Amino acid sequence: MSSEWAELDGTPRDEVILVTGISGSGKSVALHALEDAGYFCVDNLPPELLREFIRLEHQRYTHRVAVAVDVRTAASLPHLVPLIEQLRAEGLRIRPIFLDASTDALLRRFSETRRPHPLTAVPAGGDASRALTEAIDLERDLLSDLREISTVIDTSQLRPALLRGWIRSLVGARESALTLVFESFAFKHGVPLDADYVFDVRVLPNPYYIRELRPLTGRHAPVAAYLEAQPEVGEMLHQIHDFLHRWLPAFEEDHRSYVTVAIGCTGGQHRSVYGVEWLARRFESRLATLVRHRELDARE
Repeated sequence: MSSEWAELDGTPRDEVILVTGISGSGKSVALHALEDAGYFCVDNLPPELLREFIRLEHQRYTHRVAVAVDVRTAASLPHLVPLIEQLRAEGLRIRPIFLDASTDALLRRFSETRRPHPLTAVPAGGDASRALTEAIDLERDLLSDLREISTVIDTSQLRPALLRGWIRSLVGARESALTLVFESFAFKHGVPLDADYVFDVRVLPNPYYIRELRPLTGRHAPVAAYLEAQPEVGEMLHQIHDFLHRWLPAFEEDHRSYVTVAIGCTGGQHRSVYGVEWLARRFESRLATLVRHRELDARE
């Protein structure tokens, strides 16, 4: 590691968290969660000041730093991805987290808060909804390169408390070359935007249709026992496991920090939950592994 980003005794610095994403997706909530976790946080820092800011905090022995960057500094955004790559090449551990949400969710949030989108300029008598949609589309385009190198969290259906929990889990995961995120979800509520891989287990036998299993989840022993007794369940999960086992080393060689694997069923309660738990147990000894249950977590 470059001595520039190490302590005087040679100990590596803690990584820098870079929070970015689509306006209205929860960046302020994420930053507050990091602040509560002990990070020194700065919001809306111009990218051209990032290097000097990190160096200053390094000199102050600030071990945990989080910086929020968004489209309000649009003119500097094209330089941000090359800067991140350069800082990493110099030995700095910098982790970009990109918050995203569906356009429908963003429109609803802006309507509820009545806050303007930073890229919206509505002429007198203009269609505010159309102008907002166009602003969101433009923002997605401006941030597309940054999203590509980041860990993405889809906040479309996340309450603030749940997002705070996911952020804490993400930054608290044990260090490894690659962090594997398994996420269960319900297709009826949409596919997660943060998924790198999506597997559909709706073809498997559904415990929902067994009266005594209906109120339970894939984390309960009776549901697990039922699914374990179905040969096709084990066959599909072993095939998913073998696929990931074959290709995850390629992600590590490509210097990817995170891979999110989404397992979906109809209601996000039984089959997908069981599948996520089954797969996580088989990878957790080799990789830092996180488990999310989008529908179940939202109820808690």
